[in-house]
Amino acid sequence: MSSRKILVVEDNDMNMQLVEFLLEEGGYTIVKATSGEEALAITQDADGDAPDLILMDIHLPGMDGLSVVRAMKEDARTKRIPILALTAHAMRGDKDRFLEAGCDGYISKPIDVKTFMSSIQQYLA
Repeated sequence: MSSRKILVVEDNDMNMQLVEFLLEEGGYTIVKATSGEEALAITQDADGDAPDLILMDIHLPGMDGLSVVRAMKEDARTKRIPILALTAHAMRGDKDRFLEAGCDGYISKPIDVKTFMSSIQQYLA
């Protein structure tokens, strides 16, 4: 089993359940947040136990996902953690917008369960 920790920031219960199921089946430890503010609090209070990867929904209540990504990439405690946008927005130009904000990549929704784990493993390699 892997001891890698993944922070999943997602406000949709069904999406969270699917991601949680897939990651737990893959042996990962999951930390969940349902808002950008909660995600920032989790990473700022990690005390050396920061996640190895962050999956960030872009459309969140309150602070949107890209604002959270920018804040994390400006913080010395979290700037080196890979962040993947988890979004239904896969239109032309969106990928560039995600990368400009500091995302290291993205996974589109609906989640393709056949390729999801290989995408995760790629960013944890």
